[in-house]
Amino acid sequence: MDTITIKALKFYGKHGYYDHEREKGNQFELDVTAKGYFKESVKHDDLNKTFDYQQVEMIAGRVFSGPPEKLIETLCLRIGERIFEQMPLVKQLKVGLRKMNPPIETQAEYAEIIMKWKR
Repeated sequence: MDTITIKALKFYGKHGYYDHEREKGNQFELDVTAKGYFKESVKHDDLNKTFDYQQVEMIAGRVFSGPPEKLIETLCLRIGERIFEQMPLVKQLKVGLRKMNPPIETQAEYAEIIMKWKR
């Protein structure tokens, strides 16, 4: 199986558990790794036969600009399910979502959730 990864897509969204997070917003980073049989795409330079990460950008963008969610787990699940649903060539999917500067007293770079799907 072949693997394609896109890392650290940056999004802004008004998501978070606390009211001030949903009002002010926060920065998020998204990593997506797809596994499948993508060699067929090489024969005809066919984007439809591979993992189109431009679609990932559009799917994630719609989720981030959508209704506010309290948990990064919910955002990650929505993004992953939509990618897996819309890209049948992807046999395995891993989605990692980071919330930058989480609202805790101790300084932290990010909080992260990783979810996986398999056909």
